[in-house]
Amino acid sequence: MTSKALPNPSKSPLDIVKYVIALLLVAAGIVAYYLFSDWPAGVRLMVVAAGMAAAGSVFWFTAKGVQTREFLAESRFELRKVVWPTRQETNRMMLVVIIAVVVFSLMMAAFDLVIQSGVKWLLGS
Repeated sequence: MTSKALPNPSKSPLDIVKYVIALLLVAAGIVAYYLFSDWPAGVRLMVVAAGMAAAGSVFWFTAKGVQTREFLAESRFELRKVVWPTRQETNRMMLVVIIAVVVFSLMMAAFDLVIQSGVKWLLGS
């Protein structure tokens, strides 16, 4: 987390109106997809995408949208701090994982054979 303390934007009745408008825009895009069935599928998908984009832009200016923007900014800031492994380290770890999976698979196969033979012996087959 960053050290900046930002006040939480208060919820206002206008935000509820914006949420409703955003939902209506998404619904309008979906309804248009089915209503204009004679249009090409690509155009109808573009109408749905436009409805989603318009709804997203309306949501972006609500209190939750502000929180989302802050979260994304802080996530980007934290991502800069990550020390990514080198190619050599990645290859070594991949080899360790592959070997562990093979060993575990062989152990499970051995257990399966033992249990299978035990069940066959119990059933007398």
